[in-house]
Amino acid sequence: MDAANQFHVGVVVPDLDAELDRLTALFGYEWSDEVALTTRVRFPSGEDDVEVRFRYSKNAPRLEIIQQRPGTLWMPVEGSGLHHLGYWSDDVAADGDALLAAGYSVEVEGVDESGPPAWAYYGATDRPRIELVSTTLRPFMEQLWRG
Repeated sequence: MDAANQFHVGVVVPDLDAELDRLTALFGYEWSDEVALTTRVRFPSGEDDVEVRFRYSKNAPRLEIIQQRPGTLWMPVEGSGLHHLGYWSDDVAADGDALLAAGYSVEVEGVDESGPPAWAYYGATDRPRIELVSTTLRPFMEQLWRG
């Protein structure tokens, strides 16, 4: 893993549209198309389908603003609002193992029936949550940011 691979900051909010409007008015952010989908995920307790809704800023530094999902880990973080730091990963499983060895625990993984997870969240009680995103998703993400 490398600090240069950090590419976004994720924030979970109660009202996605209102937060996008606020950030646009205050800072001039422009936003990617909305992503709204149901995705299969693996929690330590088992697999489930979760509806997600989010948008990325087209401006750098890149923000990912996510609509909260009660009953999941996608809830606003009290105090700072920072939900996670996102990093590109050439090997989510190996980088995840390094995070586990450093005291993190796996919170959720994107399920990919054809192989290892394409993304995963790792958490610890005393530091920011980390999202690893496979570089195989980079072309999709870059297209999303271009609009």
